[in-house]
Formats: sequence, structure tokens, C-alpha cells
Amino acid sequence: MRLLLPEWHPQWGVLLAWPDADTDWAGLLDAAHATYTALIRALLDHERVLLLCRDDERADQARQCLAEAGADLSRLRIELADYDDTWARDFGPISVAEDDHTRLLDFHFTGWGHKFPAQRDDALNAALPWRAPREPVDLVLEGGAIDTDGRGTLLTTRACLRNPNRNPLLTEAELSERLRATLGVERIWWLDHGELEGDDTDAHVDTLARFVNADTLAYVGCDDRQDPHYADLAEMARELEALAAKHGLKLARLPMATPQYNAEGERLPATYANFLITNRKILVPVYGCASDAAALDTLAAVAGERTVEGIPCRPLIEQGGSLHCVTMQLPEGVL
Repeated sequence: MRLLLPEWHPQWGVLLAWPDADTDWAGLLDAAHATYTALIRALLDHERVLLLCRDDERADQARQCLAEAGADLSRLRIELADYDDTWARDFGPISVAEDDHTRLLDFHFTGWGHKFPAQRDDALNAALPWRAPREPVDLVLEGGAIDTDGRGTLLTTRACLRNPNRNPLLTEAELSERLRATLGVERIWWLDHGELEGDDTDAHVDTLARFVNADTLAYVGCDDRQDPHYADLAEMARELEALAAKHGLKLARLPMATPQYNAEGERLPATYANFLITNRKILVPVYGCASDAAALDTLAAVAGERTVEGIPCRPLIEQGGSLHCVTMQLPEGVL
């Protein structure tokens, strides 16, 4: 029997790819390195990191940045690999348990519906030295598009998974059946509302609503009626409230981040739902704005024994993603 593993399942560590001048980070490389260094340091103090680097020169650079920040390099494992960009959540393997073993599902990654080059990213999982078996899946699916309670529930959005740029030949019924069989889920909860300005992913659920544990969903709310997100996020909240009432869930309402803009005046997809759950922490993206404290307090109230820690992620949203987007948790036994 197969089961999609939740993020809080015991982890070997976390997969990331180091930003370099051959990625979209070329224009803000120093800022990206500062964010990645802070994030990896916060991971290495309690679990391992598998860090992909393009070559030995970039690997040395990463080690130097982390050493200067005081990171514990004994838990760092670097693998040389070629990649298009650094969004490990979407090209990394998706883990399922099957007969007391872990399998790594390798779905196709097409740059969020062929918006960006992704051929090297799509080939990455086949090139890495996994201990667990890797299972290629002939289906387009990104890790940020799905979330689970670890009890057979899949949370996702129709705007993403039903977008014709992903799997256009499948009906919703056919796609649902493929997801149930491949991921080992029994229920699919489709959200019909919620999408952030500046988001290239067509409404990845990890920007909107996430399981904190099997009984708690955290989601982004908006109080400003003048904000373009207000009406749609209010509809999403009603969808989640209906699910919570039906299934006995607790809801934790995260604030909408204070609006962030790039140099051209375009709204950036700043979201606190893009947190990462690790063995001992919940790492939360913060943006140096007034809403940060409330987001940290909200998650601390439902974090249980985990410590909540903010990671400055303002540079990440310049490229359309945040903390969860650049990471993929790896369960124990896969390496």
C-alpha cells in the first residue's frame, strides 16, 4: 500500500540548489547567497542538507559562505549537477511510503507549463545518487502544487493542476485517478479560489494553504478590502472553513504580507504560507515588513514542539518564489 508522506515525516534532510550566475539569480546574486546561507545554516544546526552545485568553484563558494556564517558543515553534502534554476520544490522528488520503504516519484517538470527552460531540471533526479528507488512518472506535477495531511488527503488547486499547460489530455476524473494511484491518496480537496499577483506557478497551493500537522491547516487571509487579493482569498477562506467543519480541522489564519514591489512597480508574491517544516523547526519566510511578527506568532501557536524561526526571504520573491519553493525535504533512508 502506498501513502504520500507529509512534510513532518522524519527527514534525512533537505535538498537545495545553489544560486549562481547561470540561473535567474544572476542580477541579485549577493542577496540570493545571503538568503540561501541563512536558510542552510538554520537547517544544518539540526539536520542534513543535500546541496547541488554546478561545479567545484561554486561548491567552494557555497562552503565559504556557510563557513563564514558559522554553519555546521559536518551535515552538509554537496553533489555536482547541472540545472536550469534553483526551485528544488518543483523539480525534486516526491516521497511516498510503500510496504515500509520509501520510493521517490520523479514527475516531469516543465517550467510551470513551459514558461521557462526546464530540461536540465527535469533530468536532475535521474542523475542523483539516491539510496531509495526512483520511480519515473509520466505526468507533469510540481511539489509546490500539492500538500498532504499524511492520512490520504491531497490538497491542491484547480487553477494549477487543471491548467491546460500541465496535462491537457487528461480530464479531471482521469487526472484524479492517476494522482490517487501514483501518490497513494484517497481524497483530493480541490480549491477553486486563491492566486497571488506575480506568481508564475498558476496558484501553487504552497503559496496559499498548508497542513501544519494532520489536524491543522494554515492559510493566507486578507483584511484590506482595497487589496486586489481580498475577494478571492475570502472565497478561498470559505472553502477551507467548509472543509474544516466537515473534517474536524483547525484553521490558522496567516496575515497577508505587507505588499512588496520590484523596481518596476510590479507586485511580488510575498506569502507566509511558504514555510518549511523540518525535524525540529518551522522555518518561515519573512520580508522585513510589519506583518512578519503576526505570521510568526500565528505559526508558533500551532507549531507544537517545533521552534518557529524566520528567514529573511525578500530576495526570493523577486524571482517569484519563497522559502518552501527552493527546498525539498528528503525522508530518512533516501540517501
